[in-house]
Amino acid sequence: MTNKWPIFVAMALLLLCVLGPLVWRADPYAVNRMDVLTPPTLAHPLGTDDLGRDMLARTMDAGADTLRVALPASALAFLLGIAYGLLAGMGPRWMDAVLMRLLDAVLAVPTLVLLVAAASLPFFTLGTVSLMLLIGAVAWPGLARLVRGEAIALRERDFVRAAEQMGAGRWYVARTHILPVMGRMLAVNAIFLIGDAILVLSSLSFLGLGVQPPHTSWGGLLQSGLQLVDLGAWWLIVPPGLGIFAALLAASGLGQRLARGQAGR
Repeated sequence: MTNKWPIFVAMALLLLCVLGPLVWRADPYAVNRMDVLTPPTLAHPLGTDDLGRDMLARTMDAGADTLRVALPASALAFLLGIAYGLLAGMGPRWMDAVLMRLLDAVLAVPTLVLLVAAASLPFFTLGTVSLMLLIGAVAWPGLARLVRGEAIALRERDFVRAAEQMGAGRWYVARTHILPVMGRMLAVNAIFLIGDAILVLSSLSFLGLGVQPPHTSWGGLLQSGLQLVDLGAWWLIVPPGLGIFAALLAASGLGQRLARGQAGR
């Protein structure tokens, strides 16, 4: 039971963000000047913000927007990392050398710096799709390095050499023999990528470069709540902060659970 807590946390977050709005039908965008900065009550279990908007509804809506960006972004990074890693690991040596030097150059620049620089460009329009592409386009290098290392190690194995001697092409071997062997490692890193995407999106939103109004994310709620924390409105920062923490905790726990299963094989 103790090993299943990441699953319970992940399921609770999904239920809160996906099914929660169907149960708690308060409008997250409805302004009520009569209930400004109300502490948690029965009418508003998580209180209200400076415009009188229900914080429970806004927390669930922000969680849905966070997942709406983070999940496709992590999927894009997952596919890019596999493709780049296999291209380097299974290609000729000169290609591997060139691709790895490019990868080293990308890894030398902090991810958040790249994201802020790209999001700040005047021609860049912040939106759900653009944020997916932006986060996905910078989150793949770590996975690419892992895939490349695994591919180089596996291509020297007997079953790979036997397949090549029987006439199988290198990319056929990669697709049908090498990738399945890396399945659990890829699953672990796919889960970690989801946590990374949530953290990156929350950081961008905290800086005002993430999900744009009227929509928001947990990072955006946290940023707006911190501006009012001096008024004692603790309920504005605790729910989004707990949402981010729980999502990262679930991703880390699920990834480590899978990794332990891989080590025990």
